[in-house]
Amino acid sequence: MTLPWRQLVLLCVMGCLGGELPSQGPMFITEPSSSIVPAGLGGQKVTLACEARGSPPPRYRWQLNGSDIDLRAGDRYELHGGTLVVSDPRGSRDAGTYRCLATNSLGTIVSREARLQFAYLENFKGSLRSAVSVREGQGVVLLCGPPPHAGELSYAWIFNEYPSFVEEDSRRFVSQETGHLYIAKVEPSDVGNYTCVVTSSGTAARVPGAPTPLLLRPDGAMGEYEPKIEVHFPESLPAAKGSTVRLECFALGNPVPRIAWRRGGGLPLPQKAALRKAGGVLEVPDFQQEDAGSYECVAENSRGRNAARGRLTYYAKPHWVQPIEDVELAVEDSLTWQCRAGGKPTPSYRWLKDGAALALEDRIQVENGALTIANLSVADAGMFQCVAENKHGLVRASAELRVTASAPDFSRTPMKTLIRAQVGSEVSLDCRPRAAPRAVSSWRKGHAPLRGSERVSFRKDGGLRIVNLTKADAGTYTCVAENRFGTANGTTHLVVTEPTRITVAPSDMDVSVGESVVLPCQARHDPLLRGTFTWFFNGARAGAGDDGAHFAKVGGSASGDLMIRNIQLKHSGKYVCVVQTAVESVSSAANLTVRGSPGPPENVTVEEITDTTAQLSWREGADNHSPVTCYSVQARTPFSVGWQAATTVPAVIDGKTHTATVVELSPWVEYEFRVVASNKIGGGEPSLPSEKPVPEELQNGEGFGYVVAFRPLGVTDWIQTVVTSADTPRYVFRNDSIAPFSLYEVKVGVYNNRGEGPFSPVTTVFSAEEEPTAAPSQVSARSLSASEIGVSWGAVPWKPSNGHLLGYEVRYWSSGDEESASTVTVAASETSATLGGLRSNLAHHAAVRAYNSAGAGPFSTTASATTRRPPPSRPPGNVVWNTTDTKVLLSWDRVRAAEHESAVTGYKVFYRTSSQRDMQVLATNKTSVELLLPIGEDCVVEVRATTDGGDGASSEQVRIPGITDMDARGSTSAIANVYPVSSYVPITLCFVANALW
Repeated sequence: MTLPWRQLVLLCVMGCLGGELPSQGPMFITEPSSSIVPAGLGGQKVTLACEARGSPPPRYRWQLNGSDIDLRAGDRYELHGGTLVVSDPRGSRDAGTYRCLATNSLGTIVSREARLQFAYLENFKGSLRSAVSVREGQGVVLLCGPPPHAGELSYAWIFNEYPSFVEEDSRRFVSQETGHLYIAKVEPSDVGNYTCVVTSSGTAARVPGAPTPLLLRPDGAMGEYEPKIEVHFPESLPAAKGSTVRLECFALGNPVPRIAWRRGGGLPLPQKAALRKAGGVLEVPDFQQEDAGSYECVAENSRGRNAARGRLTYYAKPHWVQPIEDVELAVEDSLTWQCRAGGKPTPSYRWLKDGAALALEDRIQVENGALTIANLSVADAGMFQCVAENKHGLVRASAELRVTASAPDFSRTPMKTLIRAQVGSEVSLDCRPRAAPRAVSSWRKGHAPLRGSERVSFRKDGGLRIVNLTKADAGTYTCVAENRFGTANGTTHLVVTEPTRITVAPSDMDVSVGESVVLPCQARHDPLLRGTFTWFFNGARAGAGDDGAHFAKVGGSASGDLMIRNIQLKHSGKYVCVVQTAVESVSSAANLTVRGSPGPPENVTVEEITDTTAQLSWREGADNHSPVTCYSVQARTPFSVGWQAATTVPAVIDGKTHTATVVELSPWVEYEFRVVASNKIGGGEPSLPSEKPVPEELQNGEGFGYVVAFRPLGVTDWIQTVVTSADTPRYVFRNDSIAPFSLYEVKVGVYNNRGEGPFSPVTTVFSAEEEPTAAPSQVSARSLSASEIGVSWGAVPWKPSNGHLLGYEVRYWSSGDEESASTVTVAASETSATLGGLRSNLAHHAAVRAYNSAGAGPFSTTASATTRRPPPSRPPGNVVWNTTDTKVLLSWDRVRAAEHESAVTGYKVFYRTSSQRDMQVLATNKTSVELLLPIGEDCVVEVRATTDGGDGASSEQVRIPGITDMDARGSTSAIANVYPVSSYVPITLCFVANALW
């Protein structure tokens, strides 16, 4: 039986919506690479790797120089998966450019080109070379003239007999560009036979030429002459980004010239540049655009100077800035694929479809790399490749275009079965069936067609919007979706409820510590709804954590009254009662002020003292919401039992007075004082004791001073010194013979003109420390992300004279920028540090040293690590959610990292319900998760790709409305790319929050 084309399309779409894994076009995992192999070696094999993924699995074929290879001809070719093995390869038939093509039912892609070359090196022609005669002091060039070859060569020269090779120095130079030997000034020791030896890098073969005799002419030595540059680099030399550039320069002359290098325009040589072969070679590694410009080689001796100049120009192979990605569109839609690459010179673009050049027509256009196809048809589907190229190379990006054609279908994007809204609000009803082309929607309420009005409007995406709802708007709404392939219906039941009102709201209250209080909260809501009460204290759920014993719900199930028992000062603040239904949430707030006894006064100071009085001052402490009414002063001495009330002037100190005079003190007695504040709640905590030096009334006369006595621990005799100033609080004794960090006993006495007073108790102290003398060992570094490296080390060897180790100092810098080094310090107990804020994909270096109070020790050896590539800059797209009962199915598009970015290893889902303050995190290696949402709570979700280099850019935040007893569906894009439930891995994302009570 023959089916019409329309029915065939519908059958195909229905099959694609089954539980099987979705089909996928081919995508390369491994592509062939260019190689050079030795020619003429029998029995060898050449392997060209190629592997692609796809569903169904791809088939492979190969092309050589643009023509298909017949893999069935003979036994020279073998295909292992997609990898091609060539047996007994020969340059005459197998050299050239190879491409791998991978094909499945969705299309074809072409790999990058891989060039296969055959290296060979023949013997030198001829067996004799003429002798070269020069005068002593003259310069000479001995020519090599390599034999026929393919592939790169390196050169060396033998002097007389193997293995005596010519040693290169300021007088002798072997050019790796020409192969010639240059002797700036011939000396008698240079006389002999010279043989050029050529080595092939592709075959490792080495062949010698015929010897060239070097003789001295008998007509005497040659006089001095100025340098003559024989080896110099081209006037213009292109250099690739990231390559190592080597510039050669050598001159003949008498005396032997000195070689120097400099840049044009007064610029300094790159800091990373190095000189080789006594200055005859300038090497610039990791060539970048800032290294381009004019370079000059200067040869100079006592007779003069000469210079050679040339310019290094920068070029870069194409690299992706914005590659293409898979896309799925409906028939009659339009496609725009942006394809952008960087490079120097600027790349040009071309497009392939299924391995062949894309044919342009009126509806298919390419402009500045962007491909546009209007009015898509099923025939446009396939594998597309954007090729960006300049004269130095090319890159390909592959992606699949799927064009769907199907009747409307609500099975994977069902309408919500039930929606609740309140009177006076607005509501939107979604109608988003899968359909290709997009369906045209119409609506009916019950069985009657629905017409637009001031309150009822139809959205461009097919949805329905009703504003200023009334009870009469309740009912069943049906969306009828239609395109040229068929019709489908979806239904939503709308329930309109009265708004929720708080009838008894909490009010501001003022209580004292230890009391109990009830904060009222009662509400009226529509009888069709169930209301829940939740209290928040200063932004957090009330009663959470260890504080829950103070809070309880009272008043029965229909009330939200909150009781707070045994109130403490910490319970002062803002309380919010939240009443929530399936439709809305309302709240009311009140401030609770808790008053308590005062906190301790601060900074109690003895201002002035006599033999029987002391003048005190202090600062007010916390009043704990009740003003201070009075202060009292307490005192103690070494002879009293605890603190005693002191007699003051004024006798009663009011709450606004912060000074008092303590009277009736005993002479020559050491006193401490403290102050207690009181308010109408009661007396508070006392202040800290006052600090009191030796007061003037106890100095008892003129000539007062201190006697400082000290001795090494274990020694009998005391060393004494006198400090004549009564205001001096410290004394430093310096003597180079004192061992670092050794124990001393110290005591301090007093004296005046009448004699010495008592000494203080003996105290043990340490002498000053010695700075560390050893560096940390076993220093290592490892990459943690695109912006972090970790540095670890072994604990530094320690000795008693080093005292107390305070910590370690880590100094770090990036390659070529040591002058801008930064430092971090860690505690002595740590032997590792994480260095952040670093540039991605760059080598960084670190060294560590220990330090104590005396200073820092020597730095360790340097450890290095390279930060990883940055995470993807493109966020996960098309984040789609689908709810049934209490489950939420969340999915998103896979993120593909750019060439310069770290590969994606998984994803992180960040989520927060309406009752949570902080985001929670869930990790997965798939592109979908199953969530469990709390009943009635909204949830905000965003997704990021994870890599070794860190987390990538975040997707748009998706708000998932709280679930009641109806289904829901939503998406961040107009195309809801939802997968079957069977393909999800169950993972609990949001947890049902326990009620306060």
